[in-house]
Amino acid sequence: MPRVVSLLPSATEIVCALGAGDQLVGISHECDFPPEITDRPRLTSTRIDASCSSKAIDEAVRAVIASALSIYAVDEARLAALAPDVIITQDLCEVCAVSLDDVRAAVARLAHRESVEIVSLSPTTLGHVLEDVERVAAALGIPDRGRETRSELERRINDIARRALAVQTRPRVVSLEWLDPLMIGGMWMPELAALAGGTPVGTIAGEHAPTVTLDELVALEPDVVVIKPCGFSLARALAESPPLTAIGKALPEARMYVTDGNQFFNRPGPRLVESLEIMAACVHPELFDDLARKHAEVIVASHIR
Repeated sequence: MPRVVSLLPSATEIVCALGAGDQLVGISHECDFPPEITDRPRLTSTRIDASCSSKAIDEAVRAVIASALSIYAVDEARLAALAPDVIITQDLCEVCAVSLDDVRAAVARLAHRESVEIVSLSPTTLGHVLEDVERVAAALGIPDRGRETRSELERRINDIARRALAVQTRPRVVSLEWLDPLMIGGMWMPELAALAGGTPVGTIAGEHAPTVTLDELVALEPDVVVIKPCGFSLARALAESPPLTAIGKALPEARMYVTDGNQFFNRPGPRLVESLEIMAACVHPELFDDLARKHAEVIVASHIR
């Protein structure tokens, strides 16, 4: 069985969903699910203090990028000691995780570099995420398990989509990826809103998150606003009082929900299905009351105005 290093939380979750968690010999500093993998050696670190406000984090990220530095670092000595056969990384977003170039540079210095397979994921749509499940499975030598896992995820997605066909209205939905500056959720987020019986506004599937002003957000006339800042837990998101208050006052008629972007929406892995369930509970709470109860601990209806 190949020894696997995952440098992405979503990839770690894919490996575990495939039943190959025991093959994980190293993970990133952000990998925290499922709980049983948290004892594995961590191979990355970040230059950014994630405890700061969303505005301060955005400014720090821009400063690091402007200095031509990498936001993340790879522990090359520990990587060499672990001697992986497969390394799973990404080349989609330099802000989200260690870059593909940094991984390639680290692998180039490994003694067994010729035998290391780098699997780089770059999903921008829900379909890409499902394809990545099969790509990872193929790299681990378990393609049948990949097809089975994908099929089960698709079944759950389709179940929610079928239920959403019963809706009488499709509210206008905006998801917020960041709070200061305001960024609208792109990539797979419009798909989740549509599958949940909503009409996504402000972006289209597959696009990166656009930055907007508060006036531009208001002009979208959303009926539902789902706030799930990238990398923020629910408690961390709720601590962003100034931008939450500003959004609430600017959109007094909209239903606002705050949820856990870090564990769900911003991880392109198997738990995007749970993210769809959360989205459905926000967009049509009366139709998906079972899902609202299931995810009650990670959904807060914001009444900040």
